[in-house]
Amino acid sequence: MRELHEHKVNPANDTLTITVLDEPGAGGANHLYDIRGFNTVSNVSCPFTERYGQPAEHATILFQNGPISADGYGVNGVTHEALLAIIADRLRSFQAGPYNCKANACALTHIEEALHWLQQRTLERMRRGVEGTHAV
Repeated sequence: MRELHEHKVNPANDTLTITVLDEPGAGGANHLYDIRGFNTVSNVSCPFTERYGQPAEHATILFQNGPISADGYGVNGVTHEALLAIIADRLRSFQAGPYNCKANACALTHIEEALHWLQQRTLERMRRGVEGTHAV
C-alpha cells in the first residue's frame, strides 16, 4: 500500500487520505484506491444514511482491470474517461454559476484535452482491432 499526497493543498484536501490498495497490474497501473477522512452526515446529497443506516466515511474507486473483449473480463471497473467526465461536468456547472473563474476554466480546458487524447487513443486502438485487449 502507498499513500498519495498530490491533492493536499487546503484543509478539505489535507483531511483526505488516498491509499492505493492493490499491486500494479499488467499495464503497470494500480486499480483499487480508498479515500478516507470525510463523513457524509452533513452532505444533503448523501444517500448512504437512508440506504444503509449510516453516513459514509470512505469511498472506493475500482478501475477496469483486464481486457474487456469477449474473451476477457468484461467491464469490471470505472475508466479514466468516466472520472474525467464527472469532473468536467462539475467544472462546467461551476463555470455556469456564481463560482466561475479563470482557474476553473483552465482546469476544464485541460480535463477536456485529457479526455480528447484518451478518446483518440481508444479510436486508434479500435482502428487497429486491439481495443479491449492487452495488445500494444
